[in-house]
Amino acid sequence: MILLAVEEKMTAPQIAKIVRQNEQTVRRWIQRFNAEGITGLSDEPKSGAPKQVTDGYRERLLVVVRRRPRSLEQPYSLWTLQRLANFMAEETGLRFSTETVRLILKANDIVISRPQHKVSSPDPEYEVKKRRLKNNATT
Repeated sequence: MILLAVEEKMTAPQIAKIVRQNEQTVRRWIQRFNAEGITGLSDEPKSGAPKQVTDGYRERLLVVVRRRPRSLEQPYSLWTLQRLANFMAEETGLRFSTETVRLILKANDIVISRPQHKVSSPDPEYEVKKRRLKNNATT
């Protein structure tokens, strides 16, 4: 938008009103474009801590998630994101959020579904009664 306005010979104050930025911001974008072309408009790297997820962590997570928890001496039979994060923290010493674990898995086309619980009964006629209740509810 800024570059189109410059092309129309608009001034920085006029452009600032249109794009709802201050004049200095508009001038900075124009200067970056003039100095570096289109590449100058890319966002500069953000400050902050570097990524901590190592290739080793990622590879181990992918191995672990493909195994049954009980085969790794865990007291449960299904993985959840929280269980994976906890297991990996104990094993590697690196703790990541469940969201980070989920994103690593997603990048590798793996989705952890919520456990599905099935209601059952020791009653031998349970299935017949359940079907009868279901049929009565629909009529």
